[in-house]
This record gives sequence, C-alpha cells and structure tokens, in this order.
Amino acid sequence: MFFLLVFQLEQSYLRAQWIVESSHTLPATVSSAVAISFSPCGTYIQSFQKASGDQKNFTIWNINTGVAVLLQSKKAFSKSSWPLIQFSQDETVACQLVTNEVHLFDAKDFSKGIVDRLRFPGIDGLQLSRAPPSHLATYVRENKGAPASVCIFSRLHLASSQPVARRSFFKASTANMMWNQGSTALLVVAHSDVDKTNKSYYGESRVHFLTTDGSHEGSVPLSKEGPVHDAQWSPTGKDFVVVYGFMPAKVTLFDTHCNPLFEFGTGSYNTVRWNPHGRFVCLAGFGNLPGDMAFWDRNTLKLLGTTKASCSVSSEWSSDGRYLMTATTMPRMQVDNGFKVFKYNGSLYFEKKIDKLYEVLWRPAVLGTYPDRPPSPSTVNGSEQGSQKGTMSAKATVKPAAYRPPHSSHTAAVRAQLFGEDPESSGELSKSALKNKKRRGKQKEKKEVPDSESVDMNAAVSELNEKLESVSVSPNSETRN
Repeated sequence: MFFLLVFQLEQSYLRAQWIVESSHTLPATVSSAVAISFSPCGTYIQSFQKASGDQKNFTIWNINTGVAVLLQSKKAFSKSSWPLIQFSQDETVACQLVTNEVHLFDAKDFSKGIVDRLRFPGIDGLQLSRAPPSHLATYVRENKGAPASVCIFSRLHLASSQPVARRSFFKASTANMMWNQGSTALLVVAHSDVDKTNKSYYGESRVHFLTTDGSHEGSVPLSKEGPVHDAQWSPTGKDFVVVYGFMPAKVTLFDTHCNPLFEFGTGSYNTVRWNPHGRFVCLAGFGNLPGDMAFWDRNTLKLLGTTKASCSVSSEWSSDGRYLMTATTMPRMQVDNGFKVFKYNGSLYFEKKIDKLYEVLWRPAVLGTYPDRPPSPSTVNGSEQGSQKGTMSAKATVKPAAYRPPHSSHTAAVRAQLFGEDPESSGELSKSALKNKKRRGKQKEKKEVPDSESVDMNAAVSELNEKLESVSVSPNSETRN
C-alpha cells in the first residue's frame, strides 16, 4: 500500500492528509510552514517555517513516534538547498551543509550530535551519495578569476581532506550534482547566468561527468545547441537521460561512458522522471511549457502513451513505480490548485482539486518493498486497453464532429414550413406546413386514381375496335352488286 501526503494550511496548522488511508495532523503546530520533505525510507519528515523570535524553526520529526529528533534555528531558506538534511538511501547517514563545513550525523540516533565533519573553505554545494553513502561531492563557485570546481571525497577519510576526484570549469554560477546508484559516477549540470554568445536569454549550461576512481572526467557530448533543461540518472545506475537544446528540445539516453544509446526524439520537454525501478521514464514539459507528457518503457524503448498535465509545478512517481503524480501548487499558481495521478501508460487514474495547495508528496518506501513489474498485457475487451486507446499515440486523434449551428434543433420544422418537406423527427408542425401536406396528398391521389368518365370512353373505343376487327369484307363484293 502506498500513500499520498497533501499539505494545505488550515487555521495556521499544517494539515497532513493521507489519501486512501485516513487523515492525521502533525504532532505539533507548524505555523507558517515553507517547506517539508520525507526521508528516503519514510521514517523522518523535516519541516522549515518562518523564523519567529528565538523559536527553533527547523525540525526533524520521527513519523512513527511523533517525537522531534532534531531542532535547529535557521535564518534563511532557499529552495535550491532544500532539504537541509540529506539522508543516505538506507537512512544510516545524514549530512548538513553549513558555512565552510559539512556536518555528518548518525541517522539512527540524532542524539549523538555531529559525529564527523569536513572543513572546506568556500563550499557552496553538497551532495551525499545515497547508495552506498560512501562519498561526498562538493561544489565551489567561480571567484576572482578562479574557475569553479567539483570535488569528490571519501566519507571514511574526511580527516585528510584530500579529494579522490576533481574537475574545474568556467561558466558556472550554480551547479546541480547527481549521484548514480552504486556511488561510482557523478553528473554535474553547471549553469551560468550570462550567455556571452547572446544565443540564449536564460544563460548557458553544460553537463560534466566524473567517476570516483578517476578513470573518467569530462563533458557529456551533446548534439544540439542550447541550454540543458534536465539530466537524471536511471535508478539502475547504468545510464542517464539528458534533455537539452533550444525548443523543441532533444532527449538522449547515455551510458556510463557518455556514449549515446538511444534518441527519444524532440518535443516540448524540460523534465525527466524515472520510476523507482528504472523501467518507466516520463518526459514532460512543465513550467512555461504546455504540460505534454510522454511515457516510455526503458527495457523495450517503446512509447507507452502520451497525455497532458497543464500548469503542473511538481511531479513524482509512486513507490511501486506504477503511478505518476503531478501537482499545481502555490505560490507559483494561485488558481486551479490540485493534483492528478496518472498510470504508467499516461491514462488518468485520479484527480482532486484543492483551493490552496502547497505541496503533495508520496510517502517513500524501503527499496525492494514493491517488485519491478512489466506493463500489464493488453486484453481484447479489457478496460485498461480501452483507457489506453486515447493515449497510446499522439497520432491517434479523435475525428472532430460536424459543426451544428445553435438553431439546428429547429432545422426540420423550418424546412417543412419553407419547402413543404416531411421532417424525419418533427414534433408539432405549423398550420401552413399541415395545409401544404394535405394539398400534396390530394394531388398524389388524383395522379394514382384515374377519372371515371375517361375510363368509360376508353372502354367504348376498345369495344368498337374489337367489332371492326371481327367483320371480314370480301374484295369482290362491290362488283357482284
């Protein structure tokens, strides 16, 4: 069983509603909440609220016990650095970025406090490898002509402060770092606010690739000019997808050696979402794009279906990998708030409208809880097949119906009145239409039934002709007389 957690403000309380199971309220009042996040296994939930006096506004709750296991005071919040505490996939290690340092915690027992730390001046970004939690990746932005850099550290040898891999590059104001499953490779999407070639108003971006053993370091080769919209590892850790280029964007699947494996084509896409097993992948165009979504099977590299979710702000796969949730939330969208749940083939499964919706999350599950299942086989008369027909391909469009003007319901009566036609589905005819109908009926009867006088005359003529034919006249009768 999997659940959705919907957050909406009700009388200064952050209300958590478990869809399907029941409704609950968080263990304490969390007024003015700005963000909330689950740990990978769903054991903890962390929340951040606006600072108010000396009150500690960052909290980590144990969901099972309802106890706050960590309380801190934070002055600032940015969505790019959320969540503030990063967990490993098995929830054995947690880490936090502070000024010029990285703090590590025992995620099984936060009461121990900081168990290890990494001192690194100028650090601006942090990413903990999740499975296994063996490495840390740090980012330092450009400063006074020095290039930006990404370093990889071994978690077991933080005291030495010596990176096991490093890459430096220019044209980077921010960087998004992503580990693969297995913690052997790191993707870095570096973005610059200014494009010196003036080809893009939104700046310039590139994708860099590093391995923990130092065997590979470089840029991912992209075959189309333009920004990098998104890049995501497959949960298998064996390949990744990049969406890049000016619209319509191009989508390519790469292996761990940065070699292209498959081209998904082009479209209005800027988002990649893998399901937890790496079997299904959704390519979508959210934000300023119209919301087109295409669902693919990674194993067969076949398109399963297409659909649209307009005005979507966030999207996430369920823990069992069979459903994708999209949400329209505040403050980005002030109207039409709500969320939708789609099946892996793009068919709509559930929809709910909410006046003021701030965030929707699936409750995570331990890896292996739900098995990896292939697409359900199509049945001849199955309901699932019927629901897929409308979304199996963008080419399968519905034939538009013929235009009918607003007064079309009265067309039969009007034609009967003007032209004396007999309407097929007429209700009540007007007086003139009935008069014309009777007149046509009389004329038809006259044509079918002949006049009695003409019948008698024709009978007399035919009788006379018969008599004349019966009289035989001899040619020599006049000479004899």
